[in-house]
Amino acid sequence: MLTRTDLRGRVPSTTELRATLPRAEMDVEHVLHRVRPVIEAVRDRGAEAVREYTEQFDGVRPEQVRVPAEQLREALDELDPQVRSALEESIARARKVHADQRRTDSTTQVVPGGTVTERWVPVARVGLYAPGGLAVYPSSVVMNVVPAQAAGVESLVVCSPPQAEFGGLPHPTILAAAQLLGVEEVWAVGGAQAVALLAYGGTDTDGAELAPADMVTGPGNVYVTAAKRHLRSLIGIDSEAGPTEIAILADDTADAAHVAADLISQAEHDTLAASVLVTTSPELADAVDAELERQVARTKHTERISTALTGVQSGCILVADLDDGVRVVDAYAAEHLEIQTAEADAVAARVRNAGAIFVGPYAPVSLGDYCAGSNHVLPTGGCARHSSGLSVQSFLRGIHVISYTEQALRDVADQVVALADAEDLPAHGQAVTARFDR
Repeated sequence: MLTRTDLRGRVPSTTELRATLPRAEMDVEHVLHRVRPVIEAVRDRGAEAVREYTEQFDGVRPEQVRVPAEQLREALDELDPQVRSALEESIARARKVHADQRRTDSTTQVVPGGTVTERWVPVARVGLYAPGGLAVYPSSVVMNVVPAQAAGVESLVVCSPPQAEFGGLPHPTILAAAQLLGVEEVWAVGGAQAVALLAYGGTDTDGAELAPADMVTGPGNVYVTAAKRHLRSLIGIDSEAGPTEIAILADDTADAAHVAADLISQAEHDTLAASVLVTTSPELADAVDAELERQVARTKHTERISTALTGVQSGCILVADLDDGVRVVDAYAAEHLEIQTAEADAVAARVRNAGAIFVGPYAPVSLGDYCAGSNHVLPTGGCARHSSGLSVQSFLRGIHVISYTEQALRDVADQVVALADAEDLPAHGQAVTARFDR
């Protein structure tokens, strides 16, 4: 089922690998012209434009954008007890991990009388996006809200597309998750119009303010991504999320049934999801193919999964040894990387590029999606080479606070003037000497 590429004779250079490894195609630029009118309409007409586009794209026109507080409480009261218990466990584990990420201020005495303090200040208001397309994602509410709260963000709003099935409200499980997390503000809006409303703000149908956000995080479809790109000079964003990815580095010790199940789990997201196996064992590759044929036929979303697994973004890469395997997965820089090899801990320690690394046979990506305590909002499309997943740091800004006494400035004045003159910016130096000329 997986297209096979044999690299056992020679592993290409990093440049060649980036060009030849399977990768989903997502042309954000191609849809920008469709997103731009939506953004401009929301900028000019606010919530009214949002409701019009919501009716056009989602088939429902919500009475108002902000979800009433009683609807949040009702959704939690009616939530399946098992789902509530699972969400509570997910929240508890995520809070435990993210609490340890909070940075503390530090002060460095550069010279006597001269200090630089780095203060970590949370973003004031954040919009958190929870998708609502092929699946419902209360887990994304958890993964966005928990680090924002741990960072000390004071004002949070969760956006999720309204559902005709639920009377123009977001999915009730989304509302219940928000209520469990203590989020008081939820907007029934999705797509590019959600990002635009978060950027510009507006007035709801009842006259209440829909305050703009300083930053927008959370995964979405290509239209959400395009809106983020278009508006990133006005708002901060976490990343431009593309289709989800899993890469598995495995040797002959891996269980083919486990590997196949994990590849299928990511292919279940959508037809563009990428599932990539990198292995030293042709026998394992054959066994995984057989398991895929057997397991896919028994899944709920067979057609979607089959399309993803046979797409250009998925495949099996044969390598001569684990050294070459590490080179390949580093070049691929997967959103999710599983290591299913002998001495998996040691192999994982050698990997430089991945959004998250799942080590050994009992740490599947599904665990990270829900209850590992880690964050599942991760860089895609090879961006793990330079970017991290969502964390407490995502919502913090480092501000340098500089404090110098008169003597400390006097002691370094000549050096400042010399550098200012070297850059042909003499007024910079004069701004220092003016303090002593008199």
